[in-house]
Amino acid sequence: MHVKNVNLETVCGITSTLPENDKPEIAFAGKSNVGKSSLINGLMNRKSYARTSGQPGKTQTINFYNINEELYFVDLPGYGYAKVSEALKAKWGKMIENYLKTSKQLKIIFLLLDIRHEPSTNDKLMYDWIVHQGYEPVIIATKLDKINRSQKDKQIKLLRQGLGAKSTTTILPFSALTKQGRDEIWDLIEENMKIEVPEE
Repeated sequence: MHVKNVNLETVCGITSTLPENDKPEIAFAGKSNVGKSSLINGLMNRKSYARTSGQPGKTQTINFYNINEELYFVDLPGYGYAKVSEALKAKWGKMIENYLKTSKQLKIIFLLLDIRHEPSTNDKLMYDWIVHQGYEPVIIATKLDKINRSQKDKQIKLLRQGLGAKSTTTILPFSALTKQGRDEIWDLIEENMKIEVPEE
């Protein structure tokens, strides 16, 4: 997709009411520091529209980015950040749960994992929880440029086994540095939304 317009339209905090959008929504979940903002920026073809930070746990709200007046990217709060109180983590969890339960337009949930590491307990919990809500998450294996090409298949297998994911679960490797995987992710989004792709 050729991204012409991006607008951070809605920011929902713990006490906010979620918007009732009339366009398809693509949600992004992942633990802090997994490269969620870098992925969103890469897909939007913007350098730093989604806020990246040296401080993990920066996304403390649900952010709705309007793309081309055609769809929304929904950036969910990062999980598993150690320096945040348990009470605040619980509130973020409720925010995400509320969103998953109430969104009428959610088409895909991308769950981001670092391709270099076995899934953490938090990753596994988030995966199981998304499945429990009735969704089949698509796994984005980030930081692809940090491993040798020969390691890719082995690491993807490690992620699949670590999550206990089905053989049919899609796992897409992605590098924010080289943009490898970007087109495949957009193809999946467009396929799920059946939106018309404007000519560049």
